[in-house]
Amino acid sequence: MSLYRKARRFMSYPLGMKMILAEAYFYLAWGRVFKLLPFQRVAPSLGEHMKETPIHGFTKEELALVHNISRAVHTMSRLTWWESQCLVKAVAAMKMLERRGIPSTLYLGSGRDNKGLMAAHAWLRSGSYIVTGREGHEKYAVVGIFGNRAKC
Repeated sequence: MSLYRKARRFMSYPLGMKMILAEAYFYLAWGRVFKLLPFQRVAPSLGEHMKETPIHGFTKEELALVHNISRAVHTMSRLTWWESQCLVKAVAAMKMLERRGIPSTLYLGSGRDNKGLMAAHAWLRSGSYIVTGREGHEKYAVVGIFGNRAKC
């Protein structure tokens, strides 16, 4: 899609969605910087280690907001000039949810890829909804959990 078409499409969104998309881009950049730093130093900012948030129902407004954040993070991750894979997306979405007082749990997993090599994956769950990293997360063994109990 051409830059002109992308700009026109962006301008057609309501103001609220434009703000969420811009915020997603910012937090994806923050997530990329986060990934460059030593994990032991930044892990406390992710929430409580090995604590999951409850799987509970959302109100319609919260569910719509979680869906919009998920969509915004996935959309903007395709437009970044830096690598925005699973961990970067999960951290960005977690920080966006945290800002809105919605609890979430970040999962870190390890496993083997199709070639038999070690692989890692990160995904984010809020309530019963997998916000980022849904694709293939069941193939990985969970090695780390960080629960962010924002206004539980």
